[in-house]
Amino acid sequence: MLLGCFWIHTIPVLHVVKTSTVLFAILKRTGMHNFFRLNMRTKLLLGFVAIILLAAGAGIFLGQKTESETSMPVKLFYYNSELDKDIEGNIQCSRQGLVPVARVIKRTQTPIQDTVRLLLRGEITQEEKVQGVTSEFPLEGVSLTGASLKNATLTLAFSDPQNRTSGGSCRAGILWFQIEATAKQFSEVQSVTFMPEELFQP
Repeated sequence: MLLGCFWIHTIPVLHVVKTSTVLFAILKRTGMHNFFRLNMRTKLLLGFVAIILLAAGAGIFLGQKTESETSMPVKLFYYNSELDKDIEGNIQCSRQGLVPVARVIKRTQTPIQDTVRLLLRGEITQEEKVQGVTSEFPLEGVSLTGASLKNATLTLAFSDPQNRTSGGSCRAGILWFQIEATAKQFSEVQSVTFMPEELFQP
């Protein structure tokens, strides 16, 4: 009974309808009470048809993937200056102002790069903006060109032809912190470095 319920809930409705229609037509023609009176050849034919229908249903079921198999949740770290003030109200330009926001990305072989690229797009919802979440991303011309992980150190390579990652220690530091925190949410990453080394400098 449990197995039957399992199949009913997992095989697409359209396939169930088609399967039911075919079986109903066969049974209507033969009659359930006459099934055991059929000759062996007819019984084998009906059994063969049933196997084909079940195999088709199994193929559809196995071909389906759940949302958790095709996507994964990640966090992007943006900034809220209201959370980064000292007792006198001065902005400290520190990691204290980082704010994680939830996102979902497609599951691929490069989740770290995909997540960092999503951060660089700077897509903040209206609700997050109301809560004080900000970011200077996207930066014109800035893109992630490569990544390598060795001994728990992640090296990210960027292209910044217009020097948009510079411009004051506070600004450059916050940009750095956002990328660093976003990358370090992955357990295999313990530290982050940037290439070229001149990036994200005052």
